[in-house]
Amino acid sequence: FKKGDIILTTAKELLKQRYYEPIKEQPELFVGIELEYPVVNLSGNATDVSLTKQLLVYLLDNFDFQADKYDSDNNPIQLIDKTSGDMILFEVSYNTIEFAFAKAERISEVEERLDTYLSMIQPYLRDHNHELQGWGVNPNWAKNDNRPVKSPRYEMLMDFLELSKAKNDSFFHDYPEYGSFICGSQVQLDVSKTSYLRVLNAFNQIEGPKAILLANSEFWGSDWDLALSRDVFWENSMHGVFEENAGVFPKVFKNEDDYFSYLSETALFTAKRGDETYYFEPIRAKDYLSTPSIKAHSIRGEVVTIDPSEEDFKTHRSYQFHDLTTRGTIEFRSVCTQPFSSTFAPAAFHLGLLVNLVNLENILNDSPFFEAFDYDYPRIRRLFSKKDISATDLKMILPLTESLLSCAEDGLKSRGFGEEVYLAPLREKLDRLNKSLA
Repeated sequence: FKKGDIILTTAKELLKQRYYEPIKEQPELFVGIELEYPVVNLSGNATDVSLTKQLLVYLLDNFDFQADKYDSDNNPIQLIDKTSGDMILFEVSYNTIEFAFAKAERISEVEERLDTYLSMIQPYLRDHNHELQGWGVNPNWAKNDNRPVKSPRYEMLMDFLELSKAKNDSFFHDYPEYGSFICGSQVQLDVSKTSYLRVLNAFNQIEGPKAILLANSEFWGSDWDLALSRDVFWENSMHGVFEENAGVFPKVFKNEDDYFSYLSETALFTAKRGDETYYFEPIRAKDYLSTPSIKAHSIRGEVVTIDPSEEDFKTHRSYQFHDLTTRGTIEFRSVCTQPFSSTFAPAAFHLGLLVNLVNLENILNDSPFFEAFDYDYPRIRRLFSKKDISATDLKMILPLTESLLSCAEDGLKSRGFGEEVYLAPLREKLDRLNKSLA
């Protein structure tokens, strides 16, 4: 072995310990849903962050929550529902409320709990001329106070993303504070040691159809030709300095080793030393342990030198659209927050396809669509994220999208919980697109 080979093995082994070891041989299938919503000032002015902070105090005082985290001004920033274990929290800034639901057996359980929380939150906000709205970008982002929640993790993240400003490189967009105003709809589903790679490969191929059905993050007030802008925020930021770290996989993985080799190209950019979290320029996982020493920053502005440690892999996170988590699940994270009428469409779509995985794979293998685009998955996703898609391109993608939707419906029907009703908004969207071509 050359020294470099041994270090690469170590990085891969550490990533396997983190992401592969927790996967069960035969897991039960649970659904984990996270929903982020912009708090919007109905007068079109900036979101009143003193109001949003007060909202969490109101929930704490009047309902069955306990505070789990506080900011440095002692405001509660994360609440836990004592009965369900669901969390209500600020995501990155005080302009965004996230609901992180405890795992559930069926989507309807989550829907009932969300309805309960909204019945507490929306009247309170509306009394003050604000409300939660179903957008992937806060409509008043340009006026809002986009500073991070005063907690070390978010302050560190924002400082890290700000590093792009000093680079004078056209690769980066001009909005390193994007975490304060973009909102997503994530779902986590259990996978097994035999299925996880199949799931990563199959779902990576359907990001074009997902953009067609679920784009909801126009970047208001900008000239971006995108109905789905969230990808650009991630990929053309410090998170995307190495293209492996964010977005779509460019290929189908042949085997486990192929996947973990790819993962070893992702970045580490933070390390904890004692109570302090430091951030630094991204370093590829495979190169991390052989880096002699690292110039790192604290959120208080001090610059220190740290030595890389295997322990630092315990905070590794990549920002791909399909991430293995440390809980034996795959997190699907490429979807914008949806309008309230289709809140649970993304979760239902992913769940139905996962349950019907063999059919999904058959559809993908038989579709002529990918060959027409040279199997360039990142390009497909970007092309179908645009506001204006040519009739020619639509004609090519709609049959595949139709097949996927039917596949998801069949998968949900086989579960027997009536969850296929959540796909109705996607069916309507698809019908509108088909009519536009007629």
